[in-house]
Amino acid sequence: MKKIATLPTSACVSCGCCETVCPKNAVAVYNGIYAKVTTSLCIGCGLCVKACPAQIISLREADSVG
Repeated sequence: MKKIATLPTSACVSCGCCETVCPKNAVAVYNGIYAKVTTSLCIGCGLCVKACPAQIISLREADSVG
């Protein structure tokens, strides 16, 4: 099963680390306030998980993300 990155936007510190490391540009920081994952672009590589200083990004099964 494919995994994709998920994150709670309310806990995002808007540092942009996840956006910088994503090879598919699936993560974007909006208005310097929060990051959002475009699930259709995410390949589940986990680079954003490792890069997040707040440690709020996780990988989940694609069918369990809603």
